[in-house]
Amino acid sequence: MSDNQSWNSSGSDEDLEPREECGHPVGIGEFSGVLSKWTNYIHGWQDRWVVLKNNTLSYYKSQNETEYGCRGSLCLSKAVITPHEFDECRLDISVNDSVWYLRAQDPEHRHQWIDSIELHRADSGYGSESSLRRHGSMLSLTSATSGYSATSTSSFKKGHSLREKLAEMETFRDILCRQVDTLQKYFDSCADAVSKDELQRDKIVEDDEDDFPSTRTDGEFLHNNNGSKEKLFQSLSPKGINGIDFKGEAITFKATTAGILATLSHCIDLMVKREDSWQKRLDKMEKSELKKKSHFGGPDYEEGPNSLINEDEFFDAVEAALDRQDKIEEQTHTEKTRTQRSSPVPSGDIYSTISSHRFSEKVEEMVQNHMTYSLQDVGGDANWQLVVEEGEMKVYRREVEENGIVLDPLKATHSVRGVTGHEVCHYFWDTTYRNDWETTIENFNVVETLSENAAIVYQLHKRVWPASQRDVLYLSSMRKILASNENDPDTWLVCNFSVDHDDAQPTNKCVRAKINIAMICQTLVSPPEGNKEISRDNILCKITYVANVNPGGWAPASVLRAVAKREYPKFLKRFTSYVQEKTAGKPILF
Repeated sequence: MSDNQSWNSSGSDEDLEPREECGHPVGIGEFSGVLSKWTNYIHGWQDRWVVLKNNTLSYYKSQNETEYGCRGSLCLSKAVITPHEFDECRLDISVNDSVWYLRAQDPEHRHQWIDSIELHRADSGYGSESSLRRHGSMLSLTSATSGYSATSTSSFKKGHSLREKLAEMETFRDILCRQVDTLQKYFDSCADAVSKDELQRDKIVEDDEDDFPSTRTDGEFLHNNNGSKEKLFQSLSPKGINGIDFKGEAITFKATTAGILATLSHCIDLMVKREDSWQKRLDKMEKSELKKKSHFGGPDYEEGPNSLINEDEFFDAVEAALDRQDKIEEQTHTEKTRTQRSSPVPSGDIYSTISSHRFSEKVEEMVQNHMTYSLQDVGGDANWQLVVEEGEMKVYRREVEENGIVLDPLKATHSVRGVTGHEVCHYFWDTTYRNDWETTIENFNVVETLSENAAIVYQLHKRVWPASQRDVLYLSSMRKILASNENDPDTWLVCNFSVDHDDAQPTNKCVRAKINIAMICQTLVSPPEGNKEISRDNILCKITYVANVNPGGWAPASVLRAVAKREYPKFLKRFTSYVQEKTAGKPILF
C-alpha cells in the first residue's frame, strides 16, 4: 500500500490522490532568472523575474519584488511547452486558454529553461502509472477481504472494454435490487410477527389479571389459568417467515458489492488510460494548431480577414509600435549624424544614358509612365483627395481596394530649399546612406548590381504588430531626364518597382509586398543679386513623390489609411531634412 493511501476497517480507499495538487517531492532545486515576457500589444516584451519551483512557474516584476507575491503562475503538469520555430530564444507555455510567451537572452539559456521545466514535470509524477497501480492495489485488497476473487480476476482479462464492464454493472444492479426486495420482505415479516405477539400477550394479561397473578417461571413460558404452559413469540419461528436464509442472502450481498467495487476499479483504469490517450492526442493537436495559428493576443498573432481583434485595437497596436520606433530613432539620430559616411558622387552623365541589362526595357517603360502620369496635375477627373497639408507639403490619395486589400495610390508634393534634385535623388537611391534615414527597415542587401545606376535590392521591414512582417524585392534605378526646352529644368528621377529574382524567393516568414515608387525632382534657381555666385539660398527643389503599394496581405482599411496619412508626411520631412544636413556647407551638385 502506498503512502498516499489510507484504508479504513472496511477496506475502503479514503484518499486516492496525492495531497499536493501540483507539487513534487523535495529534491528538485529551484530555478530562476530573467526572461522577457510578452505583456500586451501596447507594451510588448518586458523583462520579468521568473521562478521555477515545485512544478510551478511564477513570475515577478523584478527580483526585488519576490517578497510581495507573484504576478502570475502556471502549474506545469498539463502545460504544453513549444520552442518557437523561427526565434531561437523564445518558448511558449500554454495551459488551456492561458499562454505565456517568453524569451531568453540566448538559445543556450532557452535550452536550460526547457530542460529544467521538463525535469520538474518528470519528477512531479503527474500522469504516471502510479495512479493505475493504486487502483489495482485497492481492488486486490477489496477482493481479498470479500472473498469474491472471481469477479476481480475476470475484470482484468484482456479485451474487456468499458462497455462490457458497464453491462456487468447492470447485472450487479439487478442482483442487488432483487436482494434488497428479499431482505425487505424478511424485515417486514419480522415486524408483523412482533406486532401480533404483542397484541396476544396484552390480551392474555388482561384476561388472567383478576383470576390470579401470572408468574414467569422462566424467561420463555407463561402459566395460564389451566395450569398449562404456552410458548411466547410462537409466531417468530423460522417456518412462520417462509424459511428465508438470511445468512445466505448476506453472503450474496457482500459478494455482489465486492463485484461492483472490482468492476468500478476496472472502469476507472480504462477511463484513466483512455484519458491519457486523448490527452496525448490533444497535446499533438494543440502543438499543430499553435504552429498554424498563434494564440490570440500573442506576439505571433497574424492579420487576416477573420481577425478577432477589432479595428480600434489594431490601430492602437500599430500606433504604439510606430511611436516606439520614433523614440528609438530620436535616441540614435545624434549618434548617426556623428558617424555618417560619405562616398563620392558620380557625375550626372552616367544617369543620362540608358543602361543595357535584362530589365532595361522594363525600366524605360516605368520611367516614361511616371514622367507622363505622375507629374500630371491632381485636379480634373483624377479623383485625388487632399489628406495632409503642412506648409509646402501636400499629400493626396485615391481610395482603391481590390479583394479587400487597400491599394490606395499616393502622391505627395513638396518644396525644399538649399538642395538640388540630383542631391535628393542621390541620397534616396544610394544604399550607402539607407540606414541613416530609413527607420522602417530591419535589414537589406543588394541582390544584384545591374549597372552603375540600377540594382536589385531586398528589404526586410520591421514588424509592426499585429500586422505580419513584410519584405520587398525591387529594382531601383536612378535617371536624369534632360529637358526638351532650355528654359525648363532637367528632371532627376529614382524609380523603384517590384521584380522577381531566384536569389530572393518569398518565404513563409514574411508577406511579400509589391511596390511601384518614384521620387521625381526638379531644381529651380533664382538668380543671385549682382555678380554673386549661386548659393544654396538661391536653389529650390520641387519634389513629386508617388507610391503604389500592394501590402500583400489583409489589414483593416481604416488602419492602413490612417498609418499612410501619418507616416508618409513624416518620411518626407525626415528624409529631406537629412539631405539638407548632409549637403550643408558642401559644393552644390546640379
